[in-house]
Amino acid sequence: EVKKPEGRISVIMGKAERKTQLTKEITEIGEQIKAAKAEKKPKEEWDPLLKQMLALKVTYKEEIGEDFGPKKEVKKPKGEANMEASAKNKEKAERKKREKAEKEAKKAKNRAEREAAAAKKAAALSGVGADNYGNLPLIKSAKITDKVWTEIGSLNASKSGASVTIRGHLQLVRGMGKGCFAVVRSSLYTVQCVAFESSSIPKVMVEFITKVASESIVDVTGTITVPSSPVEKCTQKDVELQVTSFHVVVAAAPLPFQMEDACRPDDGKETDVGAYTGEEEESKDGLPRVGMEQRLNYRWLDLRTPANQSIFRVESMVGHLFRSILVDKGFTEIHTPKLIGGASEGGSDVFSLDYFGRPACLAMSPQLHKQICAACSGFEKVFEVGPVFRAENSNTRRHLCEFTGLDLELAIKEHYYEVLDVFSDLFIGIFDGLNERCKDEIERVREQHPFKDLRYLRPTLRITYAEGCKLLRDAGIEQGDFDDLSTENEKKLGDIVAEKYKTDFFIMDEYPLSVRPFYTMPHATKDKLSNSYDVFIRGQEILSGAQRIHDPALLVERANAHGIPLSGIQAYVDSFKHGALPHGGGGIGLERVVMLFLGLPNIRKASYFPRDPKRLTP
Repeated sequence: EVKKPEGRISVIMGKAERKTQLTKEITEIGEQIKAAKAEKKPKEEWDPLLKQMLALKVTYKEEIGEDFGPKKEVKKPKGEANMEASAKNKEKAERKKREKAEKEAKKAKNRAEREAAAAKKAAALSGVGADNYGNLPLIKSAKITDKVWTEIGSLNASKSGASVTIRGHLQLVRGMGKGCFAVVRSSLYTVQCVAFESSSIPKVMVEFITKVASESIVDVTGTITVPSSPVEKCTQKDVELQVTSFHVVVAAAPLPFQMEDACRPDDGKETDVGAYTGEEEESKDGLPRVGMEQRLNYRWLDLRTPANQSIFRVESMVGHLFRSILVDKGFTEIHTPKLIGGASEGGSDVFSLDYFGRPACLAMSPQLHKQICAACSGFEKVFEVGPVFRAENSNTRRHLCEFTGLDLELAIKEHYYEVLDVFSDLFIGIFDGLNERCKDEIERVREQHPFKDLRYLRPTLRITYAEGCKLLRDAGIEQGDFDDLSTENEKKLGDIVAEKYKTDFFIMDEYPLSVRPFYTMPHATKDKLSNSYDVFIRGQEILSGAQRIHDPALLVERANAHGIPLSGIQAYVDSFKHGALPHGGGGIGLERVVMLFLGLPNIRKASYFPRDPKRLTP
């Protein structure tokens, strides 16, 4: 008995096992298809199984060497058993048989190749096995990879051909034939992403992208290309991203308004003074816009618009410049309490509260404490950036119940003009800094809220209160030299000064003593006037200040004249009893500076989360 080689046995056994495995898989899938048809399920549900079974049959043919299924019986022609073919006929018959077998084999091979190609195409179109699109798992800081994200704002034509990954909000997506275009936004910057069906971009991937909700956060990987014409609706106009992968990082819920409507330019110029009711006027051009109240109700969405991103970057720069300029001038930043006993300036418009059984309030300003630091504690030059609270039931376009105060106080040698010189340098430095360092942001604001650049002189224009009143009277407007200046007359005076002196920024001093706080130093030679001043932008006050009283006896006298109980300010008065420097300063409203520099019609546009008499949320 001759034994067969062991290697050959293993090959035969392996092929037999493979045949059994494939037969089992094909049979099971066939049963599933049969059951689905019996249940009258739609073809869309069992068609993937059919394609899978066809692909397995092709594999069976390639590996086993025969078609799947029972072999067909070849019936012998009648009488063949009794026929004796001649050698010639026999040869001819064999040749025809071989030719027919070769033809059938070729047909079977072509059919198998077609079926395999169809199965491969179907798999690609259905996204089977694709990992270049879909929803990412929730980011829970589970791992750190070597993946690198590129800032959208850095994309330009010099990077053409590079593959990059970006992350941002899906601002807009639209389908077009067998592809789609998507605009992705991060911060101030947008770029267009392009995806069309190809060997690496299946149809279902394009469909997936077009169905992603607006404002969802997405990761997009692609190759940077230069389009034939600029992409006008994006900040990165000279590039596009040819998508290779597209994943949703965080899906967004349906939006309360369309971001396109929230970004639409203003329909005419609103007034920046007067009452604010929250009611919206109808659009003159018929295009939908988002009203102020709706914006504030969903402030987290509203803040995403390029104009708002720019407004608050300008606001941040104002704070930065304020600090850096004063630090360079030798000032020290201080931090004073916002919980105080009594009213910080002796007024009644304070938010009262119970402080462990004692009456207290939120500070209307750091006024008293910054004076103590500058004049009485040896710091001499101080500033503070912090919240200010005003319980004024003023529903106007320029008032808030809480805003950010930019306060400063400094010791003087002989005249409060020393303080005005500091303010002049400070504001000119801020305006110059904004124009130089926030050019892009200023233009993005102007696109939605058109305005004219602020004009200012070097040095800053100064007029007295009496001169301002005369300018109003010369223009036919009633205004007494000792009467308080109304908001309406302030605005008119700003227009007159702008026309006469070609500036939107000026200082006015020597206000009537009767309209200023109790701690204001009276004028040296004019009994009814004071050493006080206001600073204006576009006809609206953005700073109020004065030389302060540093003599405790005079301070008590002025407090009594204003009817302020000494019990509430005794610690403040006592601080001047041990040698206080002559000093002055002022308080600036950050939001109002930004509002007026950018020509915005409502201070709420310059406050992240405005607090007015009717709003405490979000």
